[in-house]
Parts: sequence; structure tokens; C-alpha cells
Amino acid sequence: MKTMTCKQLGGPCDLEHHGESADEVIKAQDKHLKETVAAGDEAHQQAAKEMKGRWRNPIKGMGWYKQAKKDFAALPEDAAV
Repeated sequence: MKTMTCKQLGGPCDLEHHGESADEVIKAQDKHLKETVAAGDEAHQQAAKEMKGRWRNPIKGMGWYKQAKKDFAALPEDAAV
């Protein structure tokens, strides 16, 4: 299990997302952005807009995705609780 923050994934806050894979963490970030924007959080609106834009531009989106996967792979495993 590894941890990345919203900020590490391009968002504005330090909320931690935990997962066994980069894809799990990215999905958690996507859900977090959708929920916070739906709740009226303006600070997350730009990050949510950028997330949507990545998937509209596949080349740019893949660059972000590959970098997020590299960053995740470089993280140490979370300490057992």
C-alpha cells in the first residue's frame, strides 16, 4: 500500500489517497475531485477541469498518467499500522 496526496496528483489539498496501485490512487483522486467540486469547493475546480481535459487530449493525458505512475512507483511502501 502506498500513499499520494491530492497535491501530488495536481490538486490543491493534502488529502491522502491510499492504494495498491497507481490506478487505485488516481481513481480515488478523481472521485475526490468530483465530490469536492459538487460540494461547492472552488479550490478543487481547476484541478477537476484539468483532470477532465487530460482525457479529452489523449497524448497530454498519457504524459500525466505515465508521470503519476512513475511517481507512485518511486514511493516507499506505507508502514504497517
